[in-house]
Amino acid sequence: MASAQVLTNLLMTPCKMGKFNLSHRVVLAPLTRQRSYDNVPQPHAILYYSQRTSNGGLLISEATGISNTAQGYPDTPGIWTKEQVEAWKPIVDAVHAKGGIFFCQIWHAGRVSNAGFQPNGQAPISSTDKSLTPQIRLNGIGVEEFDPPRRLGTDEIPQIVNDFRLAARNAMEAGFDGVEIHGAHGYLIDQFLKDEVNDRTDKYGGCLENRCRFALEVVEAIVNEIGADKVGMRLSPFANYMESNDSNPEALGVHMVESLNKYGNGILYCHMVEPRMKSLGDIDETPHSLVPMRKAFNGAFIVAGGYGKEDGNNALAENRTDLVAYGRHFLANPDLPKRFELNGPLNKYDRSTFYLSDPIKGYTDYPFLETTSSTTQNI
Repeated sequence: MASAQVLTNLLMTPCKMGKFNLSHRVVLAPLTRQRSYDNVPQPHAILYYSQRTSNGGLLISEATGISNTAQGYPDTPGIWTKEQVEAWKPIVDAVHAKGGIFFCQIWHAGRVSNAGFQPNGQAPISSTDKSLTPQIRLNGIGVEEFDPPRRLGTDEIPQIVNDFRLAARNAMEAGFDGVEIHGAHGYLIDQFLKDEVNDRTDKYGGCLENRCRFALEVVEAIVNEIGADKVGMRLSPFANYMESNDSNPEALGVHMVESLNKYGNGILYCHMVEPRMKSLGDIDETPHSLVPMRKAFNGAFIVAGGYGKEDGNNALAENRTDLVAYGRHFLANPDLPKRFELNGPLNKYDRSTFYLSDPIKGYTDYPFLETTSSTTQNI
């Protein structure tokens, strides 16, 4: 019976990821929650992340800005100031106290921003000066307008690369086990990668290799700063978030993962969004697959995108991935690995509370499987 359970519940089997010994394969996906007031992580995040920590489990933080030009949404955390680094420390300590492995996702929103988020009300920066069309807000209420971006000059790009490097250094100072570079979902790095957005004619635009140049310069700088064994990267070659389609997403994905193999002994992991996740919250049938990228990448492979327990186990059984990242289910079920282990029922998530500023509602008040208080429950 025990062996049959292992075969059908591969999510709960251990996994070696570089120097990290994971006790299961259920990963907390990076989830923007907009509760870091004035871009500073808050004490209520200590409970939020520790609730979702299991001994030997991998957590990836919400997207965390690398500089004062990186923001695109209210109250998202940063890691470019001393105050922010100090605010992250007790959160990271709480995860480590329960045996978790914690990576900080570092990002720059690029043109997915407005002058109101930018220093001195300046234009957001991007690979392009093409504006985004208005988009439905993350909370589904109303429409977000975006100011026209300013195309980065070639001479400015090294400074942005350096901002990523310093953010990685700061993450290590805060105690994180490593960083995940956010190269997905139409944000700054993706704005260079995708040919629908990148209309440059210099060495950062045009052919595939040129469009990947900025992303790989960021990877190289961070690897040189903290070591390849502490670096992961998130990519979404098939997604069209924020008008970020690419004409040949499979070629883009394969080229990127093959390139990631070249730094040190290869970076620790690649975290890729399934082709079926074309846009925010929607799952579409598609003939495309991440398998070519899985086969080309030498490190640990993480998949994300609308997974439940059954198809997560199937992805592992078919060797399409090493780990599966869960977002909405983990948000609503702080003890998600335990529920998967015991085949327990799942709480339903309330989308209307995803982006509230409330420090409790829809954040730390989801119940655990057992009746023990969520403030003390261990999984």
